[in-house]
Amino acid sequence: MNREFRRLRAPWIAALVCALWSCAGWGQQPGGPVKVEVVGSEGNYQLLRDGEPYLVKGAGAIVLNYAELTRRGGNSVRTWNIDMAQARLDQAMEAGITVSLCLPVVAPRYGFDYTDETFLIAQRTRIWAAVERYRDHPALLSWILGNELNYGHTDPALWDEINNLSRIVHHLDPNHPTTTAIAGLEEDVIRAVQERAPDLDFLSFQVYGALALLPEYADGILADTPFMITEWGPLGHWEVAATEWGAPVEQNSSVKAKHYRDQYRKFIAPHLGNGLGSYAFLWGQKQERTPTWYSMFTYSGETTATMDALQAAWTGEDPENRAPRVRSLLLHGKNAHQNVTLLPGERYIARLSASDPDGDELRYQWALRAESQATAEGGDFEEAIEEIDGHIENTTLRHIVMRAPETPGAYRLFVEVYDGKGHAGYANVPFRVQTQAARR
Repeated sequence: MNREFRRLRAPWIAALVCALWSCAGWGQQPGGPVKVEVVGSEGNYQLLRDGEPYLVKGAGAIVLNYAELTRRGGNSVRTWNIDMAQARLDQAMEAGITVSLCLPVVAPRYGFDYTDETFLIAQRTRIWAAVERYRDHPALLSWILGNELNYGHTDPALWDEINNLSRIVHHLDPNHPTTTAIAGLEEDVIRAVQERAPDLDFLSFQVYGALALLPEYADGILADTPFMITEWGPLGHWEVAATEWGAPVEQNSSVKAKHYRDQYRKFIAPHLGNGLGSYAFLWGQKQERTPTWYSMFTYSGETTATMDALQAAWTGEDPENRAPRVRSLLLHGKNAHQNVTLLPGERYIARLSASDPDGDELRYQWALRAESQATAEGGDFEEAIEEIDGHIENTTLRHIVMRAPETPGAYRLFVEVYDGKGHAGYANVPFRVQTQAARR
């Protein structure tokens, strides 16, 4: 990829300079910038930070608990926007880690037209302002120009504009590389970006189950391209088996942790010749089909076995105290793959099999919720689903009796198990409530 700086000659540059002149005081950060660059050649690219090799061992973060990341062996976080960017950069510097900051490039799927010059100028102005404001922060590692812009979009003109934006960033900030985060591993998209956005310093990919394709791509179309994995994690909710009524079956916390560990060892670590590192998803807690699917923290702040797996991958050592292990969750004697169907108002037993690897005393918390009806894609915001109270006789027992809701429909039973040391495990089982008549 061509990283030679290209002089900006587009006619809108003068307009941008005038529009942003008032921002000239921005970007004055304590300590000044630390230079980051991509160096090397085919099969042997790497990041240098302040002249030293820097392999990203990071996580996509929506919480500011960066000290925990450092303790686990991580060295970087990435964002999806510039919200609270100053606080994130300051907290990262305090924790001794870096930030890949995602600039506010709007995805076409939100209705923005990349042939509309008025829109493009406004977006360039926003990007210019953000770069001037944060470019000199010592914790800054790289600029991500938009997140999954290709999701549901095929117009290659998009990548022409990404190249324009990369040139703007390089014009303002010669100290930090640029990239864009691409959804999936698709050869036509990769070729379009390689051809139309050569000013990018490296490419970034967001893959879950499809991470298994990385060896093929690393040895093929990416053989002469430095790249980073800016999102990876459990099997996505679109990649797993579903019940007869369409509810995706989520891995429990222990199965998920093994998946993270195996994915890193099989598909990320062996392909660091051109790979600059990775960001696991998600350092935080969010509702995306369930509250636990991608979350490394529980709602109340406990850490999960996923973090234990990342610590082992990053440092080669397990933590001194590990999260509880979950083996199985059965409702009415069936697991999540067995299409659990209950009668309205009837009582059923749920049984959890769990243990603690350190012998810590465990406590439990159960919750009943309606099944998510969200149709959001690409990680877009989903409303949290409230608990349905009054159907579990004692929510703190290891095994519980649950009264099925009276209203037919799709539901999900959740359990979290805590070790009293700040760690937790979890599992859930989707089920439906049907009348006898509906079953016939």
